[in-house]
This record gives sequence, C-alpha cells and structure tokens, in this order.
Amino acid sequence: MTDAPAPAFVPVRFAVLTVSDTRSIEEDRSGTTLAERIEKAGHDLAARDLVRDDVAAIQAVINRWTSDPGIDAVITTGGTGLTGRDVTVEAVEPLLDKRMDGFATVFHIVSYGTIGTSTIQSRAIAGIARETFVFCLPGSPGACRDAWDGILAQQFDYRHAPCNFVEIMPRLDEHLKRSKLRGTDV
Repeated sequence: MTDAPAPAFVPVRFAVLTVSDTRSIEEDRSGTTLAERIEKAGHDLAARDLVRDDVAAIQAVINRWTSDPGIDAVITTGGTGLTGRDVTVEAVEPLLDKRMDGFATVFHIVSYGTIGTSTIQSRAIAGIARETFVFCLPGSPGACRDAWDGILAQQFDYRHAPCNFVEIMPRLDEHLKRSKLRGTDV
C-alpha cells in the first residue's frame, strides 16, 4: 500500500466588507487584519469595501458579491453587536439560503479563550447565500484574528482533514442542478 500524495493547496477568492459609521478604509484595522491573513494564507483578496451601518447598503454589497462568480466567500466585520447601530445580522440573515449555526458556536468557544464572557455580546453568524460562503464577524481586530486563526484558516485549507469548506464548494449548488434536471424551480 502506498501513501496517497497530500492534496494540493487550493486558493479561495475572498471579499471583505467592513461595516462602520466611524472608520474609513485607511483606518480599518479589522478589514486589514482579515485581508492580510487571507493573502498570507495564499488565498486571493478579490474585493474589499466599507459601508455604513445601513441594512440596504450592506445588502447591496453582499448581493453584488454573492452574484459574482469570481468570489467564493464573503467576510464582514462590524455591526454584530447589540447596539441600535449594529444591523449587519439583520441585513445578512434574510439573504442566507442556509445558516451555519455551528460557526457561531465555535466562534464563541474560540473567542471565550481570548475575551472571556464578553463574547456573549457578539451575534456572529455564517451561512451560504447563492453558493457563496458568508461570515459576519465582530468589528474588532481581535475578533477577526480569532475567527480566521481559530476557524476559517483551517476550513478554507483544502488539506485540512477530516473535512473542509473547499472540498464542498463545487457541490453547494447541487439543489439547483437537481431542480433543473426535474424541470422545476428552486
């Protein structure tokens, strides 16, 4: 019996959206943290933007990016807290075709190790919209580091076992293929 060759690294195309009423792209430490980690891991930063805390503005960018075949995953930072201005979750949840509830659970476990019980103030969410992964993270560089280093770096590495997001990416649209074969709409 021979050892199978290790799978090759597969770069993923990410888009990073910062949601903030108070920062500019030049002052955006959270978005920069994500962009740097994405590129350092060997992935592509396909897009980066910043919008204010506004449901319509957030949805416009997410809809544009999840419709773009050149983007595989979207990560937002900011707007997941409890204040009246924090509306990222309200903007993104209706756009998700499937929720990834385990992401929030694991994020809170990782985050608890860094900030303790303060993690309960985050409403981090994730899911799939139009066959594109979407992750909504808190707006601090520390939370972005926790999410990337503790979860996303492994799940977006094709070599990670026993399973990872990259290996299932080609199958995210299976429901569309089945409905087309049956001649029905989704």
